[in-house]
Amino acid sequence: MVRSKALAIQPQSSASHNRLLGQRIRHPPSTNFEDDFENPVAKRLKRLDSEDGTLSRSLSEDDNATCSSPRRVSSREIPDSEADSDDDNPPSNFTHKTNLENALPPIKTDKEAIAEYEATRAAETEGLDLRERLGQRKWIPGKSSIYVDAFNLALETVLEDEAHLFDEAEMAVFDHWRNLSYEGQYLYVRLFLRKTAAWHRINRLQYYGDIADIEAAAGDLFSPLSLPALPSVKHLTSAEPENDSLGTRFEFADDSEEYINTLEDALPLLKLDELKNIAKEAKVQGKNKRELLIALRRTSQAQAGLGWAGLKRSDTEDSVSLEISTTTENEAPKYPERVKVNRDSHFLRKILNITGSCIRLSSKPLKLFERVHLVFYRSTEWTDKSLTTIILARITKRNFPEYIVSRSTNIFPSRSTLLEFEASIRTQFQVDDILESNGSANKDGLQKVKDIFEEVYPRWRIIMKEEQHKEDRIYESGEGAYLRRFSPAWVYTRIVHKGTYVLGRFKEHKREHQMLTELLDQHLFHAARRGAWYQRKALLEEHYMWALEPDDGRSEVEQRKHWKRTALQTCGDGLQDKDCHLIYHYDLQKRVMKLEKSLKVAKRQQHEFGHVLLARAVERTVEGTRIEKEQVSRRSSNRGESDVSAPRRGGKTIWVDEREGGGECSVESMCLSWYRDQGWKGYHSEGGIVRTLFGYLFCDVLFTYIPNVFQTAYQTCPLDLHTDAFYPSRASEINHRLVEIANGDAERLLQEVYDREYEKQTCIVGVDWSFEIADLLDIVRCFDGEALATVCKVMAQEYQQRGGGIPDLFLWHPERKEIMFSEVKSEKDRLSDTQRLWIHVLTGAGIKVELCNAMATEVVIQQES
Repeated sequence: MVRSKALAIQPQSSASHNRLLGQRIRHPPSTNFEDDFENPVAKRLKRLDSEDGTLSRSLSEDDNATCSSPRRVSSREIPDSEADSDDDNPPSNFTHKTNLENALPPIKTDKEAIAEYEATRAAETEGLDLRERLGQRKWIPGKSSIYVDAFNLALETVLEDEAHLFDEAEMAVFDHWRNLSYEGQYLYVRLFLRKTAAWHRINRLQYYGDIADIEAAAGDLFSPLSLPALPSVKHLTSAEPENDSLGTRFEFADDSEEYINTLEDALPLLKLDELKNIAKEAKVQGKNKRELLIALRRTSQAQAGLGWAGLKRSDTEDSVSLEISTTTENEAPKYPERVKVNRDSHFLRKILNITGSCIRLSSKPLKLFERVHLVFYRSTEWTDKSLTTIILARITKRNFPEYIVSRSTNIFPSRSTLLEFEASIRTQFQVDDILESNGSANKDGLQKVKDIFEEVYPRWRIIMKEEQHKEDRIYESGEGAYLRRFSPAWVYTRIVHKGTYVLGRFKEHKREHQMLTELLDQHLFHAARRGAWYQRKALLEEHYMWALEPDDGRSEVEQRKHWKRTALQTCGDGLQDKDCHLIYHYDLQKRVMKLEKSLKVAKRQQHEFGHVLLARAVERTVEGTRIEKEQVSRRSSNRGESDVSAPRRGGKTIWVDEREGGGECSVESMCLSWYRDQGWKGYHSEGGIVRTLFGYLFCDVLFTYIPNVFQTAYQTCPLDLHTDAFYPSRASEINHRLVEIANGDAERLLQEVYDREYEKQTCIVGVDWSFEIADLLDIVRCFDGEALATVCKVMAQEYQQRGGGIPDLFLWHPERKEIMFSEVKSEKDRLSDTQRLWIHVLTGAGIKVELCNAMATEVVIQQES
């Protein structure tokens, strides 16, 4: 499994980031919202939220916005050690793809693929430099590696165009890197890809095919190297890191002989069986490795003098025992502390004898190289797959769309901007860690987040003006939308957004309203969150602001009405805001109707949203025969053997396809057969048809020239497709295409792309060339133009977030010219939040949706051994 590589300062995660988006605060009279910092009860409907503003949950009108989040899984988590794993890429729960990986084609990048490739491309001659090896696809085992070449490609590319981001000392580090032996570089890169700052036992690093002498390679990394002294620089902002100076000397890696000098440091290096032996000698007990480590640490910490006291001949246990035994009765023992020190020293030496030399990458050079990769990948996240995929994509026999490759050199205009961006990410992670690590944050945690918000806020206001100036004067058309994601202001805006949530928890609704107003006044950052900001702002105006702002002589009744009219205006502004995503319109429309009714607006003046009101999914029941498999095992006893049957639990249900020959099938296939009997044609595609249609219809829009989003010639989509920058960067082109689709031009557009690209099987994101062109043309003929345009607009606004949750079955009726989606559910299945949202989008567009419940009229038991 690919593990995600993130900055050491910022373990990025696919966990829920946004606690306000798409949520509503409960009306105080009917809820416990006024209770002081009570942890909210978990709701049934939950949805993880993305960086770009996906709905995190779908609650009823005016529900509380607070919710508990699952524990974040950090990609940069530092375990006790990696002694228990010899795998170069240990498994991780963190599998979030980077923008780069999303843009590259799906190709094999596992160890076998790389080994096979390097074996078949091994150079017959030596003396090739990096560019020649990449160009000629040649690697020599033991002398060159795809990993080292990819690492160096990133470094050389950055230094070629963006060397101004690094100071003299850092450039000296890069010079020392180039002078390292190949084996030293190879060992460093492989440890770099392990993604943890843990110690590694050198004798367990299995790189024998590429490193002839691993001890010598480690020695190269341990060697101290000198750096030029730099004058001290005053930090321009409080957000910039202060302790990242390399000094005048550094090593690429830390040596255990120098850095492991306490029992506390050494214990995690042991495997479980080794730890048990130490624990037995130390007379401590524990059921597992964690308990044994705790017990040994507790024993060590209870002693005085835990530091390394090098054992001398006179300090051995026999010598100390002899001295104690010769002490007179009236004389107290002189060495109780030495006994304790010697005891720890004895175990420390014993542990290091077991482990042998250990290696750990030094933190400051490590952070420096991570900064290089941040600049190269234009991402705060990247993986070992990111390192190799670019190179492997070069040799794949695939065709890619034609587009202009553009890599801007001004993404970070100065070193200080890069450092502040890096530091802002560190601050952002601190906020996320407080709010999301252990469910709902307590009062102390919320106060810490508020303090961070108050510290960031003044800097945010200053830098927002700078970003607006760049947008107006510097960036070319469309260029800024993606580049803005690498501004500290992008991160600070997210922190301010989190700060508004905390202000709400502290009942500081007046300040919260002020912050929401400021967030909405800017249009540069986090456009995907604007709908949630409008929702929350309108709610505060409807329920709270009348009591918090001066009444200007109005009575209480008039004051309430005044703020309800203000809330009504906020909803109207949201519906007219081109950056407010379509998925928020229904909730805003619902609040508009509620407010107009409360204000007794004349019927003729009220808004009518009947044409977009959501229709419920039609319930459908399809009957069939379900197959239950039972595992049969033979259990022996004193009287002989007996058969024991147990039902198989978990997994997808199995049904009989009575309409297609009576074979076994999935529940979706069984229901699809039923629909075919009713005259429908269809696929069990789970969004495959929708993504394919979007790829066909927006092919030329996807590959329109936008600076910085095409950084290699091997992309299937622009880098910003999976971000909230995609839509605003191409708003004119996208809206023009949506009008064409709404006017019935979808069939022409689809046919043109098919004629141009099908024979080459061009790699275009989402497009599955296995779908028959006749079926696709039939589908767009049956699709109402405006409905198809609505679906495409949702995909254009939030491609990554809306990729899932599309109903299982895509159906069309050629005779009736009708499109229908069907979500299939077995017994006890329930709709997820993403599925409910897609049902809302589809029904709001006038597309029929059915909820197909599979009911078993007969259950066949089958035994399997």
